[in-house]
Amino acid sequence: MALHQVIQRVLLVGARLHLPPPPPPASPPERLLPLIEALAPAHLMFDARALHYGHRYRSGFWAIYLLSAIAVLFAVLPLALGWDDRRHLLHPNLRLWAIAEVLVIGTVSLIYWLGHRRDWQGQWLRARTAAELIWYLPLVAPLIDFTQREPSANWYMRVFDPGNHLRSGDELEAICSKNESLARTLLDAAWSDPAFVSKYAIWTTGILEAQAHYHHRVSIKQHALLHRVHSVNIGLFGLTALGAVAHLWVHTVWLSVLTTFFPALGASLHGALAQSEAYRLGSTSERLWGELQRAIGSIRATLDPLGAAPDASAVKESVMAAIELILEEHQDWHMLVRPHHLPLA
Repeated sequence: MALHQVIQRVLLVGARLHLPPPPPPASPPERLLPLIEALAPAHLMFDARALHYGHRYRSGFWAIYLLSAIAVLFAVLPLALGWDDRRHLLHPNLRLWAIAEVLVIGTVSLIYWLGHRRDWQGQWLRARTAAELIWYLPLVAPLIDFTQREPSANWYMRVFDPGNHLRSGDELEAICSKNESLARTLLDAAWSDPAFVSKYAIWTTGILEAQAHYHHRVSIKQHALLHRVHSVNIGLFGLTALGAVAHLWVHTVWLSVLTTFFPALGASLHGALAQSEAYRLGSTSERLWGELQRAIGSIRATLDPLGAAPDASAVKESVMAAIELILEEHQDWHMLVRPHHLPLA
């Protein structure tokens, strides 16, 4: 478990998250199984890379913010413990404490330097984009007329206009080119096969249900995290105000420590939460969950409950609209996360 996941799990201790169970996995049409198997190694590679750099980037900014608050604590704690007094037994260790404070600050600087130099955020975004687009290629393949010559090898560019940041995927073009012959053979006359059209529509709804479930969970967790951090911050600043008032009657350096560290910790939590865009991610996922439900309903409406052959053109149009919705969501996420990088922390 990555550091940012541990921190968020600690913050959500005691929170009652009513997370829905995942939907059953959808079975793809038999025609598409060889294509899915051929694309699986590339998807797994990019997905593993996205997880690696995503964990590093998000753990990095959480660590920077929280270590900054700890550095403040390290700066004032020796005063509260009386170690600055030459008569104190541990006064000779004051230098070691100062070294520890410098190490904390150095760790913050090292995280920033590594994340910036190795481009954790950029690597994460590129790998996540590639993994997502490869994952949906078997869904896009039936929408393409492989008998037509196209200027682009990218299957998405033949059907959609997904945005400039998706046009430059050399890896995706290479994967599409490598698997085009296989897809052409597998999908020859597929739309004239009613069994394939029905299975393709049902499989698509299964994939969309899994995506809707994911966004529903993200929405619930992000809203809960936002509420919990706000509650913690209210408590921290309330205790700070109480300590400041108590200074009128009680004169102790420990109150100074609390009124210094608590605001620093509250600001660090707020900064990390702002960097993670918890509010906008939660709201966007909540909106997309509803839109995906409507897309699923649109595809199901093309299927006859009595088992009659579905209208292939209606299925194709509803699936295209659903995939376009997913692409727009991914582009929105990309544009949301891109401006937030470690230098901001």
